Amino acid sequence: MINHLKVLFICSILFLAVAEARIKRKHKHNIHVHHLRHEPLLPEYQDQKSLFALDPFYSESPPPPSELPSFSEPPPFPLPAEETKAPFLVNSLGDWELISENAGVSAMHINLLPTNKIIVFDAKVYRTSRIRLPEGEPCVPYRDAGSTEDKFDCFAHAVEYDIETNQVRAIQVTQGDPWCSSGGVRSDGTFVSTGGFDTGGKSIRYMGPNCDGCEWREYDNVLATDRWYSTQQMLPNGDFILIGGRKSYSYEFVPAEGQRSEKTFYFPFLTETSDIDENNLYPFVHLSTDGNLFIFSNNRSILLNPISHKIVRTYPVLPGGSRNYPASGMSALLPINLDDPNPKAEVMVCGGNVPDAFHIVETTRVFLPALQDCNRLVITEEFPEWESELMPSGRTMGDLLVLPNGELLMINGATRGTSAWWDADMPNYTPVLYKPEEPRGLRFTVLKPSTIARMYHSTSTVLPSGKIWVSGSNTHNTYKDVDLFPTETRVEAFSPPYLDPNFDMFRPQILEDASQKELTYGFVFEVSFSMEDGAGLTQNDIKVSMYSPPFTTHGFSMGQRLLFLKIYELITETEGSYRVRVEAPPSNVVAPPGYYLLFVVHRGLPGKAIWVNIQ
Repeated sequence: MINHLKVLFICSILFLAVAEARIKRKHKHNIHVHHLRHEPLLPEYQDQKSLFALDPFYSESPPPPSELPSFSEPPPFPLPAEETKAPFLVNSLGDWELISENAGVSAMHINLLPTNKIIVFDAKVYRTSRIRLPEGEPCVPYRDAGSTEDKFDCFAHAVEYDIETNQVRAIQVTQGDPWCSSGGVRSDGTFVSTGGFDTGGKSIRYMGPNCDGCEWREYDNVLATDRWYSTQQMLPNGDFILIGGRKSYSYEFVPAEGQRSEKTFYFPFLTETSDIDENNLYPFVHLSTDGNLFIFSNNRSILLNPISHKIVRTYPVLPGGSRNYPASGMSALLPINLDDPNPKAEVMVCGGNVPDAFHIVETTRVFLPALQDCNRLVITEEFPEWESELMPSGRTMGDLLVLPNGELLMINGATRGTSAWWDADMPNYTPVLYKPEEPRGLRFTVLKPSTIARMYHSTSTVLPSGKIWVSGSNTHNTYKDVDLFPTETRVEAFSPPYLDPNFDMFRPQILEDASQKELTYGFVFEVSFSMEDGAGLTQNDIKVSMYSPPFTTHGFSMGQRLLFLKIYELITETEGSYRVRVEAPPSNVVAPPGYYLLFVVHRGLPGKAIWVNIQ
């Protein structure tokens, strides 16, 4: 009997060993193949070439193996998980510094470009600014609407701001007025601005790509309908879609440069979400991880397929008030984790005001308190529900920025009133840090306040250094030097807590020349970095994020997107010198083509970013 049991035991061990070996071989093969191909196309996107005149909706196939980077073969699957250390405990509440006394124009609209310049512009309708056109450049003729006299405008209404020197270069706007327009950066680095006021309602403006001394290339009357207060979003194929605008209950696709848009698509959702005070302008638009568009207007949201033009899903109404202009809440897409083969997409919508707040302040000069709630919705779930919590303070006209370590920053705005000239009071000087991975009740941290009111027409953006560039604020129909809230052209830089210099020894410094900057969907690439104190550094201590710098205006950052990439291996070269092997995003659905800031983050501390381009 004992011998029989021994034989049975030995046979069982052999059977388990053989089975395990077969599973490992099969698993290894499947994962290896996965990294040499794209994700399969969704059925409704198979015929994109016939639907879009410019580029196919999805990327072209990867290059043949002979054209791949010369890095050695990646491991067949991510290495076994090691113990994950908590983020560094940083007690700093951030810091402010004034980096420019005068940017020349009030920063109504901004976009960081791959040249490390910020395009900054406001409106021609003012006919003034704090910077004149360069000597010898002709002034722009115009007819004064009040006196009907012919006059000349010798002021610049746009500048190029150099983030490395804090110097500006005046840029002339000669055609349609870009007041309350929209924008974004094309995949080749060209800045594209759409719509605006009056003669600019159907205009498209271009700058770049990647040139010194660029000037606008302006085209009037090329959009199919007026787009004033509309939202621009890049699609996976690199095209831009343009949604909404004042009395524009439709969307259209931005044509190739020099061409005309011939067709609009009626969008009843925008009609349904318009009320007495509109509250549906600058709709919040986010590209979901399935290629559809999440569109939020007033207090409602839907998921739109931009190819079939069908509404895929209708989400629960968000109670409490109105969120879009002029109530002007904030919205952002939370970081997308590409460790997950089916990454979720989650949206935040915070602040704003009650539906009639604009009407009340316009007619009675009573500034109602801004909404204090902050709400999250997982838009990829089958039956999602809004999850709500309270911010430390109410906020209207604020910005909601996604930081390189995955935290979010609420900054600028007011605690009472709404958007529009003279319609807000009580500036919200205090930025707030939001940690989405923490439990409810522990997510908000009140940071160090500014001393400058950043109200209507103020903006902010994340810089490669991890600092926040902050400027603008003009609550008037002209430039005013002396007022309760004067027109602001000063520029500040806010350093979030993660930039506490006491932790600089633990901060990764990317070695740009030793890192790959041209990326291909689904392929492994390497980033080299150094760190003064990397003792005990493991793969789980590091994150690599890609950030798409947005076009920001009126409290909404269009096209903002942060991705956490899948890491395969951390290699220690020498003491303090490392290489991390990372997989590029699998497709242009999760990462539309173009330029991104790439950060290496060590336990919550980001180093300075480098620009990468993915096609």
